[in-house]
Amino acid sequence: MKAISYRQYGGPEVLEYGDVRDPKVGPDSVLVKVRAASVNPVDWKCMGGHLDAILDPVFPVIPGWDVAGVVVQPGAAVPEFVVGDEVIGYVREDFLSRGTFAEYVAAPVRTLARKPRNLTFEEASGLPLAGLTAFQVITKTLDVTEGDVVLVHAAAGGVGSIAVQLARHAGARVIGTASERNHDFLRELGAEPVTYGEGLAERVRALAPEGVDAAFDTVGGDALKVSAEVLAPGGRLASIADGAVIGLGGHYCFVRPDADDLQRLTQLVEQDVVTVHVSETFPLERAADAYRLSAEGRTRGKIVVTVDWTAEDGPAAH
Repeated sequence: MKAISYRQYGGPEVLEYGDVRDPKVGPDSVLVKVRAASVNPVDWKCMGGHLDAILDPVFPVIPGWDVAGVVVQPGAAVPEFVVGDEVIGYVREDFLSRGTFAEYVAAPVRTLARKPRNLTFEEASGLPLAGLTAFQVITKTLDVTEGDVVLVHAAAGGVGSIAVQLARHAGARVIGTASERNHDFLRELGAEPVTYGEGLAERVRALAPEGVDAAFDTVGGDALKVSAEVLAPGGRLASIADGAVIGLGGHYCFVRPDADDLQRLTQLVEQDVVTVHVSETFPLERAADAYRLSAEGRTRGKIVVTVDWTAEDGPAAH
């Protein structure tokens, strides 16, 4: 099959497009024909070797953890899906090798859920990692409830935009940091936008003089420090970007694959509670360009890589 892969750590220049061996389908896996896979910052961080301390690479590595596609073959121990089912998945394992930037992926069944019927494959591919991250932090770690004031950093990004929607659905008031060009986008999501940069703490306090009840840091560094400064007494703090949050009395969060959580997100999307914004798409062979754009850190919503299938392509074509 065709795939994007890399044989050593590095930047987008190490990505190669070409033939790799077809995936084997284990008893607890599902062979998925990939229609779209979204890019996440963790993808290029893995490629750069920044997660080498916790994830062994088995080169060549096919990158990518997000997928939307069609079931081609369920594993022998998988009654949950049948051929032709449309699925989404956060296909992360505890090593780097069998990713989603390929024509097919053998996905552990624990990573999959039914694709939302009202999303395209491109939109749906942007839901799993970002959606699960937002869902697990907002609903579990921070336990956002009605009447809370919540600060979300990088609120126009993939994780942040879904976190805003989930917090609003829970009945919270949301303040979101973003560049000025994304302020109208945040207002459409129901958040009150504030601009990044010097004086951020004062701008947040102007909107929430008594402090915020919960802060979700997706950036780290100064954003995390500001989050701690503007918390109300007893406020909750979580970060997915900076382990220093623990020293500030908060929680460091790394998203887990969870089929039940992912199915709940599918339901919320179908109830029009959550939407996924796709900013740009690239064909599979141009995945390196998608990585470069993601690394710039200014994306609204998600960047997606698509796999081109003709009408004649189907399970028998594999």
